[in-house]
Amino acid sequence: MSLHTPLAERMRPRNLSEYVGQGHLVGESNGKSQVLSQLITEDKVPSIILWGPPGTGKTTLARIIATETNAHFTQLSAINSGVADIRKAIKSALSYARLDTRTILFIDEVHRFNKAQQDAFLPSVEDGTITFIGATTENPSFEVNNALLSRSRTFVLEMLTAEEITEIVKEALANHDRGLGKKPEEITDEALSYLTQMANGDARTALNALELASSITKSGEVIERATIETALQRSNLLYDRAGEEHYNIISAFHKSMRGSDADATVYWLARMLAGGEDPLYIARRIVRFASEDIGIANSLALPQATAAYDACRFIGMPECGVNLAQAAVYMAKSKKSVELYDAYNTAMHDAKENGNLPVPIHLRNAPTKLMKDLGYGKDYKYTPKATREENDQQSFLPEKMSDTKYFIKKP
Repeated sequence: MSLHTPLAERMRPRNLSEYVGQGHLVGESNGKSQVLSQLITEDKVPSIILWGPPGTGKTTLARIIATETNAHFTQLSAINSGVADIRKAIKSALSYARLDTRTILFIDEVHRFNKAQQDAFLPSVEDGTITFIGATTENPSFEVNNALLSRSRTFVLEMLTAEEITEIVKEALANHDRGLGKKPEEITDEALSYLTQMANGDARTALNALELASSITKSGEVIERATIETALQRSNLLYDRAGEEHYNIISAFHKSMRGSDADATVYWLARMLAGGEDPLYIARRIVRFASEDIGIANSLALPQATAAYDACRFIGMPECGVNLAQAAVYMAKSKKSVELYDAYNTAMHDAKENGNLPVPIHLRNAPTKLMKDLGYGKDYKYTPKATREENDQQSFLPEKMSDTKYFIKKP
């Protein structure tokens, strides 16, 4: 392998002993191999989907599975491949099958294939011509066809820990054949800590930044934090406005406000804004929260929320970030009540279930003589001038629901 090959590719693990992370899949527990390790060892790997964040070893794991099971490995990317490429790969797999060699067809970014493209795998998966392995950063439940999903086993890969990223970086620095060990290279503890933190569990990000930092560090010098910062360029925040992480973080934001945790609230807000979320989307969520989770417990919550929405429309990002922070923290610190929310939902249920119940005749308006003659508005007690007893005695609900209470009066 040429040294012109990117460091991340040169350092790609070649077998399970070199593989770092995902111990819940390929490690050991109580002296017993985890499920995927067992399947590899017994050469019983079915068609699978590897779901996890970028840089967690999905492609590497697929290649290792092929190596460990002596299978022919074919890789396609859903970004630049089509049905014709799939058919060509399946035709090749049939040729290997005649030689009693199994083919693993690995599809990177499988969620980018449309339904027709995903369906093209099914016959070959069912008859065993190929063992399908798909890699995706998106939730397969939403992005992979049910037919393909039901014929595959899904394994979830987790973000690498800081300790695992550290292990990978140190190996790259020390490895003489494939890494930076020929230089040799050293890195300060502060720079290493910063790199592992900002890699966000992505080994590829860490190795790419390390390689660039090494290239701009003079021979004999130590890689400093400032060099790593230059190499990283940005924080590489994991936030996909159209993907699952979008929903995960807005859920964490909402639940943090509900749980009255102002610190977590402002953190998740910052995560969304730093990741490029539309501030008006966040503002709308806060407006909803003001009525759903606070309601009548604090009548100022809704004006605060709508004011933040208006502020975002007036000045936009980045200036409106602090307006959103003010509103979000206000919601987090406010008294909470779902009494209004529950009452509304129950009333909506009753409105749908009970049909068009007639309005009590005493509550009906009577703009014409005929309507007055029919008794519209008769016996209605005008509340501002009625006694408390008179007002309490008249019902404002349909007769069938006269005893319904959505709000329980507290003593």
